[in-house]
Amino acid sequence: MSIFSRLVSIFNPRLGTFLDPPKKSSTDPSPLRIGILGAANIAPQAVIGPASYHSGVVVQAVAARDENRAREYARQHGIPTVFKSYQELLDSPDIDAVYNPLPNYHHFEWTMKALKAGKHVLLEKPSSNNSEEMRQMVELAKEKNLVLLEAFHYRFHPANQRFREIVTGGSLGKLKKIEIQFTLPYRMFPKNDIRFNYDLGGGATTDLGCYAVSYCRWLNESEPTVAFAKAETLPGNPKVDRAMKVNLIFDSPGQPQVLAEINYDLARPWRFGLIPYIPQTGIKAICENGVAIIDNFPGPHLFHTITIAENGKPKATEKCYKFTEPNAVGEEWWPTYRYQLEAFVNQVRGRTPQLWITGEDSVAQMKVLEAIYEKSGLEPRPTSAYMS
Repeated sequence: MSIFSRLVSIFNPRLGTFLDPPKKSSTDPSPLRIGILGAANIAPQAVIGPASYHSGVVVQAVAARDENRAREYARQHGIPTVFKSYQELLDSPDIDAVYNPLPNYHHFEWTMKALKAGKHVLLEKPSSNNSEEMRQMVELAKEKNLVLLEAFHYRFHPANQRFREIVTGGSLGKLKKIEIQFTLPYRMFPKNDIRFNYDLGGGATTDLGCYAVSYCRWLNESEPTVAFAKAETLPGNPKVDRAMKVNLIFDSPGQPQVLAEINYDLARPWRFGLIPYIPQTGIKAICENGVAIIDNFPGPHLFHTITIAENGKPKATEKCYKFTEPNAVGEEWWPTYRYQLEAFVNQVRGRTPQLWITGEDSVAQMKVLEAIYEKSGLEPRPTSAYMS
């Protein structure tokens, strides 16, 4: 355990264990062997770390456009095999599943190629640049009897499932309105970051916005109409949304109309040009008989608070780091990504996961993102040149 994690453990044992988790004591005789496409910054958090304490998984290989970079990445993260190209990795009989964290524009091509090679795919969000690309991926996965999961990791954590249970459980009455603020300060990402690259499918909507839209759809279990969308772009970059204000209307038969007001910003300008704003990661659900709020919904394993203000009752707060059901799998220090990996492995192995995101859900998600761009007047993200 590092000195830093030891110090953290003194004040917060749960967080200290998250920072320096126990390594698995044994590995299944036939673990799920995962290959990573690209030396991506997100992979250690999303797959490499969680796999290090999952006995049924090994990160077997990585491939990158730059072989030297792949070798350094493999050395740094203890990955035994390096392939010279993505295709070489897909062709390997020693790989069972692929994690695809490539830039959005490349999701379709390399997921289709992975499925054609017989590999299961854990696919970073957003799944693609448009709903037709995702529809084709879902269709091929079904045809090949392979698992394809869009990696909305937040849904798998107990805190978000508990918040959804509170909002939809009936004690607060019918849901009337959702407010989401998801903003990050200017200079958190460099100007040349792929998030700001139109040709690679960048933009606030395909980054922060996809989380917010996904959460609203999950709470409502229905599909919205995009009533309003106004984009703010960076100077000299008119095709890419730095920020977006969006109003979604959920109008399900037999249910009250629900308005979702969403504000997301990848580079919120500093106050007076001098002081950066604190990131905003909160969701407020306004119901007939009260309000529920969760903060830090994307990373509740680090910290979170669920606040319930039911009309006529004292305000209450909750924290939920672990499922309470009998025989539930998980530890208080598990991150969202570890719960997600658990579900992915279970699905691949033919076991029933605690929660799942279907391909149809992911197709519907992309349709809403497309509609937001259309409503805002911005061009749709470019369709892949890859012909399946």
